[in-house]
Formats: sequence, C-alpha cells, structure tokens
Amino acid sequence: MKFLTALLISAALLTSACGNEAPAKTEKVFRYGTTAYGIATENAGMDVHESYQGWSAIRYGVGETLFKFNGAMQPEPWLAQKYEFLDDYTVKITLRDDVYFTSGNKMTGDAVKACLLDLLARHNRAKGDLAITAITAEGQTVTITSGNKVPVLINYLCDPYGCIVDMSGGNISGTGPYMVQSLTQKEVVLVPNKNYWGGVPGLDKITVSSITDGNTLALALQNGEIDAAQGLPYASLALFKDNPAYKISTADTSRTFQAAFNFNTPALQDERVRRAIALCMDRDTFARVQLLGNGAPAASPFPPYLPFGGDKVNSPGYDIEQAKALLAAAGWADTDGDGYVDKNGAPLTLRWLTYTARQELPLLAEAAQSWLKQAGIRLKINATDGYYDYLRRGDWDIYVKAFVTAPTGDAQYYFTAHALADSAYNNGGYRSEAIENLVQQLRSEFDPAKRSELAVQISQQLLDDSAFIYIAHLKMPLVMKTGVQNFTAHPCDYYEVTKDLTVN
Repeated sequence: MKFLTALLISAALLTSACGNEAPAKTEKVFRYGTTAYGIATENAGMDVHESYQGWSAIRYGVGETLFKFNGAMQPEPWLAQKYEFLDDYTVKITLRDDVYFTSGNKMTGDAVKACLLDLLARHNRAKGDLAITAITAEGQTVTITSGNKVPVLINYLCDPYGCIVDMSGGNISGTGPYMVQSLTQKEVVLVPNKNYWGGVPGLDKITVSSITDGNTLALALQNGEIDAAQGLPYASLALFKDNPAYKISTADTSRTFQAAFNFNTPALQDERVRRAIALCMDRDTFARVQLLGNGAPAASPFPPYLPFGGDKVNSPGYDIEQAKALLAAAGWADTDGDGYVDKNGAPLTLRWLTYTARQELPLLAEAAQSWLKQAGIRLKINATDGYYDYLRRGDWDIYVKAFVTAPTGDAQYYFTAHALADSAYNNGGYRSEAIENLVQQLRSEFDPAKRSELAVQISQQLLDDSAFIYIAHLKMPLVMKTGVQNFTAHPCDYYEVTKDLTVN
C-alpha cells in the first residue's frame, strides 16, 4: 500500500510538473504548388533583373517595389512614401525610412539607385520601358530623369522587374516578409524575415513547388501534399468548388491568349491570309467549352473592364466562309481535293508553336487545328516547353502564348513590349510606321482620357493589320484548403504571399 501511495504521489507530481511547462509551438508551414514557376515561364530563380524572375520574387513575398497596384490597378506607394513630378521628364521619389534588406543594410536612396542602375544594364525590357537618362540619390530620396516624358513611370516601377534589392547583399536580398533559405529550378524554400518593416510574417516556413502537370497538381492538393495550388486545369476546379474542405479565390486578369504571326513566312506576309486565320478562331466556343467559363472571348489585347478594353474596338469575329473567300482571293484553292488549300502545288501548312506550362494552351492548339481545317489550312502543332529554341531559329509560323497585357494598369506596357520594331517580344518581326508614331504619342501623353483614346486607336490598328490574334482573357483561380487564410488572387497576377498569409 505504501508503495502504491508513493507511486500515485509521484505520478501526480509528474503531471503537475508537465502541466506547468509551456505547450510546444506548432510550426506553421505553407506548402504551395504552382505551374507558374519554372524554366518555361522564364522565372525559375530570384534574380529580379533576369527575365521574369522578379515575378517570382514578388509572388512569393521576397521582393517589393517602390509602388504597388491596388485592386483597381491604380499605383500607390509601397517602399516609397510619396512622389512628385518635377517636370514632364523627371520624378522625385521619397522613400520610407524604416525599411531594411534581409542583408541587414538599410534601404537608402543610394541603395535604390544602385539597384535601378543594375536593372537598366541587364534587363531586356526595363531599359526601353523606363528610358532613364539619370538617377541621383540623396538620403531617402531618389530623382529619376527619363529621355521620354514620364506619364506612366510610376506604373512601370510597379513592374516586378522593379523589385528593390540590395546589390551589395550577395544572393537575393529583398525587403519582403520572407527570405530565401534554398532555391532550385523546381522548388523555393522560404523562411520569415524577422525584421520585416511591415510587421510579423504569419508563417514559419513556405515551400513553393513547381508542378507543371495540371493533373499531378490537382492530385497533390487532394492528397494533402500541398495546401494551395495555382494553375490548376479549369476542368479540375469542379473537384474543389463545392467541397467544404477547400475554397477558391478568383480574379479577372488581363492574362490573354495571344497568337503572333511570323512575318518571315511567305504565306503570312499576305494580310488576307492572316485575317482568314483570325476569322477561324471560335473564341466564344473556346471560352465556354475549353475554358469552362473561366475566361472570356478576347476582342483586343485588353479585357473590357479596362478603360481601353476590347469592347471599344472592331474585332474580326468567327466566320469560316469569309475566311475561305479571303484565302481564295489570295490564290489559295483546294486543287487536289484533299480538303486543304494549295498554291502553285504547295499546300498551306502552318506550324503552331506553343507550350504546356499554361494548361489550356495545348487545348487551344487542338481546337485551332480543327477550326483551320474547316477553311482548308493544315496546322502542325508543336507544344513544347523548349519553345525558345524554335523561336530563336524562326522555326514556327504562329506562336501562341499567355501574356499579361496590362500588368502596369496601362496599355503602353503591352505595345512597347510587342508592337514596335525593336520590342523585346516582337518575335514575328511585325513593323508599322503608324504604330510607331501612335506609340510615340502615347508615351508623351499625360491626360488619362487621351491615353485611353490612343490605346484604343493602336489596338484597332493592330487588328486592322492582322498583326496578332487575341483569343481569350483568363480568370486567375487560387485553390486552397479552408485553413489557409489571406491568400487572395489579384488582377495583376503577382501579389500572392504577403505577411498576412497564414494557415490554421
């Protein structure tokens, strides 16, 4: 009995002692799977001055820009405190005084200047976009002078390539709520920036995994291998839509399925052939059937919710008979009865180049193959994530991609990136003096209403030239477990991980 009493007393004391200990903290880990990180999307890494890697830095909470977009796609201060235009070519930016890089160094005017100079030296789009001729720094201010008038310089500084990083900080040293622990082309591991100027980050660890196959991504979410997914095939959304274990955040975006023509292809130098191809695109059916309502038919580069959107242009519709008539007028006819048109003994066979990282692009290729066959055009599809090599060699006739046309909330970005003779993404060699002159006017116009008018005029000229085909504007869904909090889709398509993101 004495032994039993002693044992009970010992057990009680042990229980009491354990009860006085603080409970072990549960580590909050967010596991994120996405199709939008990888070599095919030019953002596998965090070197913000290399291609689209700045998108990864902002998406995953590592980098921040001087200004950011609100839900209406209007720029507002972020790392900056305020700005003022000194004249039509110069803007003075006052920086926050409480921001430190993850290197431990303070963000000063000199640090921002060093970052912007490296951006201009290395980035293929920023140099032309910003046209900066001088940067001066003094304390917590930076003054930027451009060779162009600067009506949208603040918008451009919202672009992810404008992430402010510490150039003396070695590996990526940003200002965001998270910092890189490890990085490969397939996975990013992030840990909190405990000195984040904006407050305490809500997670202890984040893993971002590149999962480029849509079905694999959906299965990973169902099996609990990840907590959230971006880039799920639209057909997979039904698995999660009415399931109480999941929730979906969706935003309309300006991400657009666009087809560019190779103007070095002899047949495509005839505008009638290009227009015929545009008339074969059954945009309504594609948006309804292949996109399952998660997108809308595109009339121009821009969705109608923008003040310069596609509802303000005259766009070619779907008309197979008119397409056939145009091909006939251009000298293309089915002389051998095989169902495809030919000219001087050569069939009209075109190479459609696209990639698979954006799940619905291969579906569009298959649909286009069927549509064009009705007009007598044979389409050979090359859907490969190694499409860069084909682009460089010119081994393509129609190149189709998904592109965010208004990530700066303004039309100029798209035109300068695609429509000018020296545009970084004018892959097909399109050139128009009218477009060159109109874009130059746009660059110098400060009045928002007049800028929208010019943007509509430029869009119409691109359509009249049959320079590009616009097929659909996409919605952006983020699918997550119900315990994920403050993970919200944004119209610009690149604010994802914030300090407020957490999991319960």
